[in-house]
Amino acid sequence: MDRSGQLDESIRNQAISYLIDKFSSSGTKIGWLMIASIFVESWDLYSISFILIFLSKIFHPSALLLGLTAAGTQGGAVIGALLGGWLADRIGRRKIFLSTMVIFMVVGLAQAFSPNMIVLAALRLILGVPLGMDVASGYTYIMEYMQKGKREVMGNRWQFMFAVGEISAIAAVAILLYAGVSPHILWRIVLGASAIPALVIFVLRYNLPETAIWLIEKGRYVEAKKVTKEMYGDSLSMLPDRDEAVEKVKLSRFLSEIRKDRIKWRSSVYGWIACFAQSSEFSTFAFYIPVLFVLLGVSSIIGTDLITLGIYFVAMISGLVGPAILPKIGQRRLSIYGFGIVLIALIIAAIAIFTHLLIILPFVAALMLWGHYWDAENVMTIPSMVAPPKYKATSSGFAYVFVKLPAFLSIFLFPAFFDAIGKGPATLFTAIFPLIGLLSAILILPEVYGYKEVQATPS
Repeated sequence: MDRSGQLDESIRNQAISYLIDKFSSSGTKIGWLMIASIFVESWDLYSISFILIFLSKIFHPSALLLGLTAAGTQGGAVIGALLGGWLADRIGRRKIFLSTMVIFMVVGLAQAFSPNMIVLAALRLILGVPLGMDVASGYTYIMEYMQKGKREVMGNRWQFMFAVGEISAIAAVAILLYAGVSPHILWRIVLGASAIPALVIFVLRYNLPETAIWLIEKGRYVEAKKVTKEMYGDSLSMLPDRDEAVEKVKLSRFLSEIRKDRIKWRSSVYGWIACFAQSSEFSTFAFYIPVLFVLLGVSSIIGTDLITLGIYFVAMISGLVGPAILPKIGQRRLSIYGFGIVLIALIIAAIAIFTHLLIILPFVAALMLWGHYWDAENVMTIPSMVAPPKYKATSSGFAYVFVKLPAFLSIFLFPAFFDAIGKGPATLFTAIFPLIGLLSAILILPEVYGYKEVQATPS
């Protein structure tokens, strides 16, 4: 690279490093708008777990088709995460997060008019694509618009929002059941209703600007200075008042780039492992909590709905406590505590099933979800935060693949596995996942709370 190129890169790094430490009063609002999209995903994921029993009775699908319908959005999200991260780094974050909500509104509403299970399964596969894309771009917005130290806390709040979506979906199903709504109508209302929060989020996001850091990376200094003046009251005097052509980033190189830095690499590897572990533990045991309670005779369907509602209130509290204590204990200890609690809870749950002490299952499930919300909180935050700005969305999307791929496989295949080996052994088998997460947190993860991924380089 020639001398002028080195100078230009230095200026960009200086500006980006400055913004990472800069507080914006709008940053928190933007962070919550990004996290809000998790509500849409959570509503979809958990509402389907409650209406599977109705879909089965109405359409009489094969076990394979029923599993595909339940897991469809997870499979689509794998594609969406990879595509969305790549596109967000290439064409910008704003275009992606606006388009995702439009797609979700259309396809989410279309679910309510599905004539059969084959169409519904296909729509849910398509629906997963914008969900995966949105998370990849949304986490990038949080990391690029919020101050170091605060962005980690906001990123970790995604599990709180997940609990809000789950509670809302459970409450909606319970109210419709109590009101005597026919199952033939109920499932259409619940799935189609996901378009409403998507519309609200789209409207609230519409006027948000592109992130200044992405504009700087692309050499679009004029627009970047305008955005920072609006968001931070600072027009970045270190940047020139003209745009310049910047060499295009080859996004395929992001893995080799983060391998150059020990902290970036170890943190990212941990993030991928932890994404897989927490997703697998939830998608095998927690996703099937309503079904498990009914099969074990814990309660009726509506009784199970109410018990599960109580369990997720506990999870929601955990989702608030985790980010609140993060500045005191750090990301590493939060992960260790979370995976450790889940491991203990699943072992107790397996013992309860083997010994027929079914009365304790709701309490164990609450304990399991408390730990799960802690171990899952930072799995997207960490790889998104440590990645270099030019690869940040790609890194976020890549990490989310490790959330959605095991979720798809677990939800799709676990029912057959569940039936083949029995409830107790299947629950005990699930304990492998938090064990993997716990060991990786102890052995791999460095403490990265307050980490700064870009340092200003001297010109």
